[in-house]
Amino acid sequence: MEVICQRCHRPVQGEDCYCPACGLPQLFYSADETQAQSQPERWNEAVRDAGTVAWKPALRVALLLAVPAGLLCSGVSSASRLGLFWMSAAAAWAVVLYVRGQQAPWITIGAGARIGLVTGIMAGWLAFGLSGGSLFVRRFFLHRGAQIDGDWRAQVEATQQLATQVGAGDAAQIQAQRILMLTPWGHAGFEGFGIAFSAFFLLFFAVAGGAVGARLLVRPPRPGV
Repeated sequence: MEVICQRCHRPVQGEDCYCPACGLPQLFYSADETQAQSQPERWNEAVRDAGTVAWKPALRVALLLAVPAGLLCSGVSSASRLGLFWMSAAAAWAVVLYVRGQQAPWITIGAGARIGLVTGIMAGWLAFGLSGGSLFVRRFFLHRGAQIDGDWRAQVEATQQLATQVGAGDAAQIQAQRILMLTPWGHAGFEGFGIAFSAFFLLFFAVAGGAVGARLLVRPPRPGV
């Protein structure tokens, strides 16, 4: 009896776990008890292969996508407002490129999330370094410290005014926070915390993007379907 693929209807050899034409994982059933008992093992082996990440090619594609994503998400880019989109798209595309490079028919969501995590770590650190470095260059090399401090003071005043209007604390507490934020150490601390928080948020979206990228790829059917 000739065995054919359920998706493309091409002939499949009995020893093939995947269709040679479309790559769909195959399940074969036989009346012979010995062959029937071997099917779960073959299926489990295919699932283990799809959940294992070959990190050498994965790191290459992660770095390839992390560099432009980090640049677009950093403070030196005018498109940084769309940073969450750039990061999730880069992680998803890294998963797609990895699967294509490995010539694998599918990948598990967990493996895709791990590739997205690595992509996010690289891109997040790049965005963090570029954002912090740009502030350092602007203040100490381009001598724009007065402009930076003026913008920060205006931001602090607007924040404190909003806190006073909504009643977020008493007047003394709001004034003490204002004084702290206007000190050099307070300014540096708040800026650093903001950049680090943004990098962490980008990392979360990278993991989600990697999982979505794996989810959108071809998935195998369940055993027995």
